[in-house]
Amino acid sequence: ICDLTITDIISTVEFNHTGELLATGDKGGRVVIFQREPESKTEPFSQGEYNVYSTFQSHEPEFDYLKSLEIEEKINKIRWLPQQNAAHFLLSTNDKTIKLWKVSERDKRPEGYNLKDEEGRIKDISTVTSLQVPVLKPMDLMVEVTPRRVFANAHTYHINSISVNSDYETYMSADDLRINLWNLDITDRSFNIVDIKPANMEDLTEVITAAEFHPHHCNLFVYSSSKGTLRLCDMREAALCDKHSKLFEEPEDPSARSFFSEIISSVSDVKFSHSGRYLLTRDYLTAKVWDLNMESKPLETYQVHDYLRSKLCSLYENDCIFDKFECAWNGADSVIMTGAYNNFFRMFDRNTKRDVTLEASRESSKPRAVLKPRRVCAAGGKRRKDDISVDSLDFTKKILHTAWHPTENIIAIAATNNLYIFQDKLNSEMH
Repeated sequence: ICDLTITDIISTVEFNHTGELLATGDKGGRVVIFQREPESKTEPFSQGEYNVYSTFQSHEPEFDYLKSLEIEEKINKIRWLPQQNAAHFLLSTNDKTIKLWKVSERDKRPEGYNLKDEEGRIKDISTVTSLQVPVLKPMDLMVEVTPRRVFANAHTYHINSISVNSDYETYMSADDLRINLWNLDITDRSFNIVDIKPANMEDLTEVITAAEFHPHHCNLFVYSSSKGTLRLCDMREAALCDKHSKLFEEPEDPSARSFFSEIISSVSDVKFSHSGRYLLTRDYLTAKVWDLNMESKPLETYQVHDYLRSKLCSLYENDCIFDKFECAWNGADSVIMTGAYNNFFRMFDRNTKRDVTLEASRESSKPRAVLKPRRVCAAGGKRRKDDISVDSLDFTKKILHTAWHPTENIIAIAATNNLYIFQDKLNSEMH
């Protein structure tokens, strides 16, 4: 990655609802869509690979003259809308502006116009002596991406989340202090449904870090905070959901309190399970599964990289402690996945309680290559063969963005400017 430019760094990864398409956004404002190839007839059991389907520039750098601020083109989030017809639709957002894109195919073109010639120039009407019926002729497949809506000027702070509602008519966008509800057809207004901005900004104690709609109940959504809390809100109760329905919070252990406690407890991502019964959250050192029916403590806590607990001081100095790792469920809600450093990512099987550390690398992504489990040993600990010392981890190689195919064992891992897609290599590791 010697010729790596900042703009090539992948900043979000998202499968569509069928898993046939996979979109990535990068810091240069580009969106790349990959399509899964159909299974080949010669090898009926070979799974289709993902190849580039379309690439387009979603956002450009802008300048806010009122505040003298540059607005980055970096894509913060991509969310697909469920497919209603032959075209696909997706939402992409940078810090300030959300756009709705239509992705469609064209493999025919009309020919034989009466008032235009072959080059498209308008004919002199006096030369038209007979009428013909235009016909559609086959042409090479063309993927067209067109902007359908632009939702702008609704966020004072940086947008960190967008989430499409299960009614497929509305979606929400969240920034540090507010959450807005939009109708997908209306761009000039949105409804503010959460506002945690204090009257005096000096009284500010927490910010919103992520937000998501419930997968089945269109009135429910959850948002997480930098204090490690989750708030479940019900839009049927009030127009402004400042009073939450449920507050999920783990009581702090006073004996474990340190200077870094508040920073590492900040929730960087929250995801509803496909069933809608559980919540998965990620903070700096752990991934937690919460039951919607139990607010007092998480159902399960998984240590992602506990060996970093002794390194928090240096991770604070190099700003890594503020990295925001995402998390993902598999299709059956039985395994969770999240990223770590050194291009490692972690998987936890909720049933067997097994966990594994895997590495995203060029070697492991080759066809027929097997994902080898890796092990990190704490400083001063006993090292086995192939173990990696915590002191030799590369903190510049971090896996922040991951996605899991909605029904199959296919995962997408963004490692800096490389996208790794692993298919059916996971079963043997987890069982």
